[in-house]
Amino acid sequence: MFDTLITGGTVVNAEGECKADIAIANGLFAALLCPGETAGARTHVDAAGKYLLPGLIDAHAHLREPGLTHKEDFDSGTKAAALGGVTTVLDMPTDEPWTATGQQLRDKMELAKGRLNVDVGFQGVISKDMNAVLEMLKLRPVSLELFTADVPPAYLFDSLDSVHETLKRFGSENTVIGISPGDQSILLGSEARDWAGDIRAFLSSRPPLAEANGIARAVLAAAQSTARIHIRQINSLLGLGVWRRLKDMADATVETTPQNLFFTADDYEILGANLKGSPPLRGRDDVQALRAALSEGLIDIVATDHAPHSAAEKDTRYGAFAEIPGGMPGLQTLLPVMLKLVDERVIKLTDLVRMCALAPARRFGLGRSKGAIVAGYDADIVIIDRSRKFRITNAQQLSRAGYTPFDGWTVPAELTDVFLRGRAIVSQGSLVTEAQGQVIARQD
Repeated sequence: MFDTLITGGTVVNAEGECKADIAIANGLFAALLCPGETAGARTHVDAAGKYLLPGLIDAHAHLREPGLTHKEDFDSGTKAAALGGVTTVLDMPTDEPWTATGQQLRDKMELAKGRLNVDVGFQGVISKDMNAVLEMLKLRPVSLELFTADVPPAYLFDSLDSVHETLKRFGSENTVIGISPGDQSILLGSEARDWAGDIRAFLSSRPPLAEANGIARAVLAAAQSTARIHIRQINSLLGLGVWRRLKDMADATVETTPQNLFFTADDYEILGANLKGSPPLRGRDDVQALRAALSEGLIDIVATDHAPHSAAEKDTRYGAFAEIPGGMPGLQTLLPVMLKLVDERVIKLTDLVRMCALAPARRFGLGRSKGAIVAGYDADIVIIDRSRKFRITNAQQLSRAGYTPFDGWTVPAELTDVFLRGRAIVSQGSLVTEAQGQVIARQD
């Protein structure tokens, strides 16, 4: 006797699709059964004609807690995640305070307990205090983050030597190092040369050259150590060229974001502050190159960089475009926007699962329980109906940001149900169960 039996659907894993019934017991996938195979269950879910995906994993999100809860908090952010088909959020460490010590990570974990609507894994930041970083590792964060530009001095590693020496320290540790590629020298030089403060000045301060150099520095430094790295938010043609040539030199993976696959710098003129983030959006050639790289399999992970700000913060008039708080919401729109890429034949449904479930699970130490519909894994499931259309609107958004840059877009599929460890948290597109999420840690 199983707890739940989901019948009639098409199961989609990264390796392929198959018609199968899913049996769930004790919060785990118990078996994939032949369609119609006799089995007893306390609860039956009819998924006839629908597609069943493993719950998505957003490997790059900012839930803004502690200290910045006017922008987002654990409750609002994870509700948005659930409605976006994201059953696991990997939360970045740039809150107030930054998550830089064992005690700060422990406090954050305690703060989240009982307030999560999906599972959340935490990421810590590497500071100049290496003893504090090593203390954090005892709590098994899903990653440690290393920044090379545009952050406070305590967290800034802006030279090849500092990146290399840091990676050498963690080569033998059971972790992955997330690296945001940038170049502090270009940022400072551009700011000294250009005082206009407009969009053009912002783009000039963070050009593709800065990203490309950051990628090269990260990969070369990793190649001279045994550290595993994950490069954040690639979004330029030049950066892709460097990544293609150097990626096999080290144990390295790379991500991009949905917004970088659709918007260009020209869209700042329309959406302005609501689209402003870092790295800045690029040109049409860059977007086309990113889409081609996605189709080719050159990009490992798509993550949102969900980074909401309050409406008041975005609406304030600033002296320079660069001063506008950078970031936008993305958790609730990850699945619909990725499905749009499927509809446009940029990727296949199996690619969506690979980049938004399996690959982040494996890279961030969750590969024994997340990212696939396989017996023994957590029964995290997203059910979509590809016979129905779905329209994204600002009114639907549960993030405290209160908007989405994808407002008004139509997607040729609709999320109907979400299960977290076998328990329904979304039914017919609406939240039905709250606070069932858990704080999770790196497994391997």
